[in-house]
Amino acid sequence: MIKPLIAAAGMSFGLFFGMAPAHAETPYPNKVIRLVVPFAPGGSTDVVARLISEPLRDELGQTVIVDNRPGAGGNIGGDIVAKAAPDGYTLLLAAAGPTVINPSLYPKMSYDPVRDLAPVTMIEREHNVMAVNASLPVKNVQEFIAYAKSHPNQLSFGSPGNGSPAQLAGELLNQTAGIKLQHVPYKGSGPAVADLIAGHITLLIDNMPALWPHVQSGKLRALAVTSEKRATAAPGLPTAQEAGLKGYVVTAWKGLMVPAHTPRPVVDKLNQAMVKILARPELRKKLVELGAEPVGDTPEQFGQQIRTDAAWWAALVKSTGTTLE
Repeated sequence: MIKPLIAAAGMSFGLFFGMAPAHAETPYPNKVIRLVVPFAPGGSTDVVARLISEPLRDELGQTVIVDNRPGAGGNIGGDIVAKAAPDGYTLLLAAAGPTVINPSLYPKMSYDPVRDLAPVTMIEREHNVMAVNASLPVKNVQEFIAYAKSHPNQLSFGSPGNGSPAQLAGELLNQTAGIKLQHVPYKGSGPAVADLIAGHITLLIDNMPALWPHVQSGKLRALAVTSEKRATAAPGLPTAQEAGLKGYVVTAWKGLMVPAHTPRPVVDKLNQAMVKILARPELRKKLVELGAEPVGDTPEQFGQQIRTDAAWWAALVKSTGTTLE
C-alpha cells in the first residue's frame, strides 16, 4: 500500500506544480499599469505622458495611471522605476535630462540609467525653442544678443532645474554668443514658463511642447529652434544656426523605458503598442502641433541613441563647466 500512496502523492505534487506555470503565464498585462513621470505636471514630459496614456490603455486593455514623481532633476522618478519589479507594470516616461545628462552631473546617482533601465522605444524628438517674454524689445536672435550685451549682468535664463538640458542650452548660448545670462533653476518646466510669462526671467530654451501654446497665444516670442532642422509646426521659425549661432544645436527626446531584466516578450508587447499608437494620425497631429516629431523605433535603436547622446552631453557638460553647485 505504501507504493501506491507514494505514487498518488507524486501525482498530486505533479498536478500542483503543473498548475503553477499556467498561473505564471497569465497574459500580460492583467492589472493597472503605472507610468512614472519624473517631473512636475505642466512640463513637456507630463504633456507627452498624458497624450499617450489613454491610447496605451486602449492597446493594452488595462488602465494606465500617470504618476508624477518630480525631484533631483528627474532622478527620483527614474530611481523608482529602476528599483521596481521588472514585470512591465511600472513604466518610465524617460527624458534626456535624467537619462543621458545626469550621469555626468551627479557623482553619486542611486541608479545607472543604462544598467538599471531597459529601452522600449523613443516616443518623439522635440525641438527646443529659444523664447522671451513678448514685451522684451527684441524680435530675433541677433537683436537679443545685442540687447544682452548692452545690459550686462542684468538678464537671466530659466530652466526646469539644475543640470537640465535647458540649463546646458543656456550655458552653451552664453559660450557661443559671448554673453552672460544668469541661470535661474526651477522645479519643472511649468514654473519656469510661468515666470517667463510674468517677466521674472528673460529667456527660456526648453522643449517646444511646453512653450509653443504660449507663443501661439502671444504671451511669449519665439526667436529660434535649436535643432538642426526647422520644426514642422513652425516652418517660418529659423534654426539657431540660421540665425547666426554657428554650431549651436541642442535637441531633446522623450521615450519609454522599463526596469532592467523586464522579460523581452513584455518589452516587445509595449514596443508594439507604442509603435501602433504613434502611427495614429490624430496623435501624430497633436505631437507635431506641440513641436515634436513622432518616432517609434526598436529597443535596440533607442538604446544606441541613449549611448550616443550620453557621450555628447558629457562633452557639453565638460566644455561649459556646468556643475550642480
